[in-house]
Amino acid sequence: MSKFIQLHLLTSFPPSNLNRDDLGRPKTARMGGAERLRISSQSLKRNWRCSDLFESSMAGHIGTRTKRFGLELYDYLLKKDVNEKKAKQWCEAIAKQFGKLKKDSLEIEQLSHISPDEQKAAYQLLDLLIAEDRAPDEKELSLLTSRTKAVDIALFGRMLASSPEFNIEAACQVAHAISVHGVTVEDDYFTAVDDLNDGMEDRGASHIGESGFAAALFYSYICIDKELLIENLDGDAELANKAIAALVEAAVKVPPKGKQNSFATRAYASYVLAEKGSQQPRSLSVAFLKPVRGDDQAVDAIQRLETQLNNFDQVYGACSDHRCSMNAMTGEGSFQALQAFITD
Repeated sequence: MSKFIQLHLLTSFPPSNLNRDDLGRPKTARMGGAERLRISSQSLKRNWRCSDLFESSMAGHIGTRTKRFGLELYDYLLKKDVNEKKAKQWCEAIAKQFGKLKKDSLEIEQLSHISPDEQKAAYQLLDLLIAEDRAPDEKELSLLTSRTKAVDIALFGRMLASSPEFNIEAACQVAHAISVHGVTVEDDYFTAVDDLNDGMEDRGASHIGESGFAAALFYSYICIDKELLIENLDGDAELANKAIAALVEAAVKVPPKGKQNSFATRAYASYVLAEKGSQQPRSLSVAFLKPVRGDDQAVDAIQRLETQLNNFDQVYGACSDHRCSMNAMTGEGSFQALQAFITD
């Protein structure tokens, strides 16, 4: 089995504002002396794991990010006619296993990523406490966070400084997507008109606004440690393969949701290169240190990527054991073959 799976994607988006900064403008970064459009890894990962594609493929194996788990447990006990004092004590003890609580509250201070198995175990423990009319003991509480067979937690990890035993190292690393060429963020000036305004007294717009946008061809890089993923999933290699297949499909087909209603920025990856092996992983972003220019940016970017791939092999020796690619610009390869290669 190959330890590492690496994915290199080129995806073109028309005018859009996929991932906004604090001013509502598209996120950018300087690279190779040029301003580039950027999509943060946080934005990419959230949109992939919350997509219909991923959720339908991994139903029953996706965790929940929440601060409110203790409150949910408390409501459950009240509906079971447990008195408020006992309910609060029991839920406080359980919720503490998933993070430090706010003062005088059952709400966790930080967002806690809780697996379906952990949620189920917590409710089962509550049912036992109700039946035996007692508080939970330390052993019962410690077992709650030992059930973490959620693929999104296994892939992207979780961390709580207040509960180190709760932490899981991410098996998947995702780089910020970066445009392969320089960009200039432009402004879309728009107005909205009141439908009941007959134009006789007020000929002006009812609303005026601006929205930043830009178009770009993005390079994205993903690295999956398959051995760690299987370990995070308690040795379930079949579930790990399903998770990888679902993640790859989401990465290839699902764009960020930012301003989709305004720009309809739906795009599939135009080019995907997958690599497998035990060699130290490496990104190919250096291929675009010099911005791609010209009228055929997609073709030029693919050529740059493949040239850099071969150059690394020449200098360092083979950087992966096996490779598979698909090119939607030329119609070469297929997504089904790529998925089969990655999960084999």
